Order: sequence, then structure tokens, then C-alpha cells
Amino acid sequence: MANSSPTDMHFYPVDPAQTRARIKTRPHETKLGERIRLHGVLQENSPRFVLLGIREDLGARANLGLGGAASAWDGFLDAFLNIQDNPFLRGADIQLLGHFDFTALDSVQGSSSLRDLVALMDDEIAPLITQIVASGRIPLILGGSHASAYPNLRGCAEAGRMTQPARQVNCINLDAHSDYRPMEGRHSGNGFRYAHEQGYLQRYAIIGLHENYTPDQVWQDLHHPDIQFSTWEDIFLREKINFSQALDRAINFVQTPGAVVGIELDLDCIERVLSSAVTPSGVSTQQARYYAYQTGLRCNAAYLHLCEGAIKLENGLEDRSTGKLLSYLVSDFVKGVLDRS
Repeated sequence: MANSSPTDMHFYPVDPAQTRARIKTRPHETKLGERIRLHGVLQENSPRFVLLGIREDLGARANLGLGGAASAWDGFLDAFLNIQDNPFLRGADIQLLGHFDFTALDSVQGSSSLRDLVALMDDEIAPLITQIVASGRIPLILGGSHASAYPNLRGCAEAGRMTQPARQVNCINLDAHSDYRPMEGRHSGNGFRYAHEQGYLQRYAIIGLHENYTPDQVWQDLHHPDIQFSTWEDIFLREKINFSQALDRAINFVQTPGAVVGIELDLDCIERVLSSAVTPSGVSTQQARYYAYQTGLRCNAAYLHLCEGAIKLENGLEDRSTGKLLSYLVSDFVKGVLDRS
């Protein structure tokens, strides 16, 4: 493929000098950031994994959530670039492409509603996802709200339609919420509904859905032949199924012949992790890491998307460890994919 680069007004290609300034070098060690590919365009020799950031919290705020998800990308980079380059994970397998920054979009657009602005984000993100996936690479999408699930799936579907036969796009999501609310204007709570209704998403599996935060109408809508789910309560309270079994069932549902699978993980499902909807009761970090590794290992993964986490929320709450958790989750997923190869 020829060298190509996104032209969207809110996309910023990686700045190698600024990126290297984040790396804390030590004698007799090699950090991942010292070996990662720093290039703002895709090339013929680009590695298998392409790292892409999203700085925004419009989707969460459009869904009446707390702002702060825009802070995750920088915190993640500070952690990820400083893990060790070693036989378990090589920086040469990953390209840092750049990031979207939509943080000033609402002020620029003036009177536009938050939901209109989310739709504008969709139209910028989806073509870049299409470009990466069509090139045969796996985007690692970090930061922002869960609104981006929709352009991720749309981008994958549009890439899949370039193949013969066209590839089906399925999705697995570890999440306290279904994000399958009505199509009432785009926000972080209805990305999967839009993708499904518009034909970009075929099969959708959810693990750990919280019964207390699933509206009755959404609950009815989830009983659909294209959707499979397990609730947190069935796993941990009623013990009808354990976490590993729930993951097995979800993977078996989405891993259909010829299909690619979007891997989604909303950090608001992990106990006490700073996010737009912090939960005191959810899955553990160990279970989230297991999910990231196993989906990389066992799914024909089209992309990884980690969203809703925050370093600092608009209400002032702050936790720098979110970036380190995101770093673990990305490395776990990449290791899973490489172990599958």
C-alpha cells in the first residue's frame, strides 16, 4: 500500500520528539517506547498493531455522565512507553500513529448539541479505522467515551465490505452497561444500537451487565437472536455461571466462521477504577486482564477499544494508576494475539 495519512482536522499524527520525552531511560534496560515505531502514517512495512488515541468526553457528557475520559490517553502513554521491551512484548510490533483531540469541539461548534458533536466525531474516526483495518492491521484504540464503539464498528464493517466475500463484524463487550439505548441522537449509551440497526454490527455479546442499570425497554430489546449476554448478578450473586464460563459463551457466540470481532472493554465495569461511572461493585482488574488476553488469544480480533477510564474527572477526583491499568490491558491483549499466531 502507498504511504497514507488521515486528513481529519482533529487528528494529530505522533510527534516523535514529544513522545520520546515521556520515556524514562535507565542503563542496562530498554523501554518499550525506545523501540515502538513512531510514525504518523501507515506504510507497507507498518507493524501489525497500530496504537491510536482519542481525547474526548463528549459522548459521556451527552449521556449525562461525568467528563474526564479525555485525560486517559496521556496517562496511558506515560505508563505504556515505560514498560520493558523484552521477549514477552516488543515495541517493534507496535506503531504509535497519533491521536484524535476533540476537547475543544463543543466551543468551536458554538450552539451545536453534544449529541450532534458526537456524530461529527463518528465521521472523523470511522474512516481512519477503515484505513487501518483494511491494511490488515489491528488498531489499539485508547481513551475517550464509549461513544466511539460505533465508529469503530462502522469502520471495520466498511473495511470488511472491501473483501470478497464481505466479512461479518461481531463484537464482544465487557461492560456494566449494554450501551444499547434508543437511537435518540448519538452518545456513549447507544453506540452498539446504532451499529446494529445500521448493519455495521451483526452479533453482539455482553459480559457482566448490571441489572440495576439496564432500563426495562433495553432489557426487552436485548432479547434478540443477534445478542447474547450474561449479567453480573448471574455470575457473582446467583452463581448460575462463573466468569470464565460467561467469557467462553460470549466468545463462542461471536467467533463465527469468516467474521472479525471487535473487542470492547469499558473501564466503568472494573471495581473502583476512575471512570465516568465509577462502580464500587464490578469485575476485578485480574478478570479484566484475563478478558483482554483471552479475547486476543481466541477471537479473530479486528481491534481493541479501551474506554471511559480517566486520570482526572471533572469533579476533581484523580487517580494516576488508571494509565498503568490501561497499559496492562493493552499489553495483555497484544500478548494474546501474538500467542495465537
